[in-house]
Amino acid sequence: QVLLVESGGGSVQAGGSLRLACAGSGRTFSRAAMGWFRQAPGKEREFVAAISWSGATTNYADSVKGRFTISRDNAKNTVFLQMNSLKPEDTAVYYCAADGLSYGGAHIQASNYDYWGQGTQVTVSS
Repeated sequence: QVLLVESGGGSVQAGGSLRLACAGSGRTFSRAAMGWFRQAPGKEREFVAAISWSGATTNYADSVKGRFTISRDNAKNTVFLQMNSLKPEDTAVYYCAADGLSYGGAHIQASNYDYWGQGTQVTVSS
């Protein structure tokens, strides 16, 4: 079992930055691939970024490439999402997710993830 708690959301003006954190519990966290997804009102949940269990591989949605960076600190059981040059269209609830299997890659499909956090709101105003 992996419990995930996101933090770092908030309100920011366009062009600003936020850093999201996802703290995980459980001994398997350091072996779990992790992902960030987001869901805007009235829209489907969408992939944002993912990182392999070791941190060696990352994937990003085209809409955030060059602006967002995913990283992890396995010693602290934490995954981060650094978001720069934020746009109003980045407004959404952001969720982190963990793969229930060990030693996975940077999955982009939500179906690869077994554990989800409660989400943190990010609001970008123009």
